[in-house]
Amino acid sequence: MGSPDHFNQRVMVTPISTKRVEDVKSDALNTLLHISDLDSLDEWRVQYLGRKGQLTQLLRGLSSAPENDRAQIGAAANIAKTVLEEQLRLREADLKAEHLSGVVDRERIDVTLPGLPVPEGKLHPTTRMVREITTAFASMGFQIEEGPEIEYERYNFDMLNIPSDHPARDMWDTLWIDQARPDGYRPLLLRTHTSPMQARVMENIDPPVRVVVPGKCYRYEATDSTHEWHFYQVEGLAVGEGITFADLKGTLYEFARRIFGEDRKIRFRCDFFPFVEPGVDMSISNFKDKDGNRPINRDEDWIEILGAGMVHPKVLEGVGYDPDRYTGFAFGMGVERIAMLKYGIDDIRLFYSNNTQFISQF
Repeated sequence: MGSPDHFNQRVMVTPISTKRVEDVKSDALNTLLHISDLDSLDEWRVQYLGRKGQLTQLLRGLSSAPENDRAQIGAAANIAKTVLEEQLRLREADLKAEHLSGVVDRERIDVTLPGLPVPEGKLHPTTRMVREITTAFASMGFQIEEGPEIEYERYNFDMLNIPSDHPARDMWDTLWIDQARPDGYRPLLLRTHTSPMQARVMENIDPPVRVVVPGKCYRYEATDSTHEWHFYQVEGLAVGEGITFADLKGTLYEFARRIFGEDRKIRFRCDFFPFVEPGVDMSISNFKDKDGNRPINRDEDWIEILGAGMVHPKVLEGVGYDPDRYTGFAFGMGVERIAMLKYGIDDIRLFYSNNTQFISQF
């Protein structure tokens, strides 16, 4: 349609007459045919039928016409107004119908087509592995406990038979929270293992004790395919009368069978851990598949998944247990390493890479 400037150019240059009324009506109807949207239609209404519109101005100028012609001119103007208002209403209805039809076409839903897939959230493989491990131990009578990730030095080291001058502390370069005081005492750190919960649990529970503690740990160390500076661990503790090393071995073998199956090979061998005596590590076979590939891409037949042993008498004494009456065993396992061996993941760093393609496999 024409622009507003086009409308504004149509000013009365001839005296009011029946012919002038017909010319305005004809011009308005012709312009109306070319209007294609509601905004332009409203401009048309203002131009011809508004308070300052052309037809309205003609009616207001009726007094300037010859007296004998006023009745005829007035009747023609009223008819023209009625015709234009009716055509306005019809054109508005047509444009609204066209607009609605366009919206329906654009937003039409074919209910016979399959729906769009809705992405499903999944548990992170580490979370799944933690749940699988804790479920296995829960079925053997262990309770599940959790502890703080920011830990006191006393629980993280001292109460586990690792005093400040003990060389075992060199195994963990530690992330401290509070700056060291002049006396060298640093009270808070990011826990290096879940073992502090051994002392926390035994301080509050009388024997017998059966708990597993899942949680995140932090160590200031270099990373490689099997080491990360942050990782998940599951700590286990059993204390009571008459608990032996055979109970420890039987419990861990049963756990390994539930996680890896009956055919996976397990290795038990002596090792040193300051809060157990004697200590052992348990490894799972890094077997080769039919193509000669290993689950963890290292040229090793065994991958260690946990350290364990009998609870040191000093640890029992530190929480008020009688070491002559009670014995116990403890273990701490790396969750990601177990997942790597079970699912054939060759690099621990993949767990924390935010690679959705990797995570969505589980």
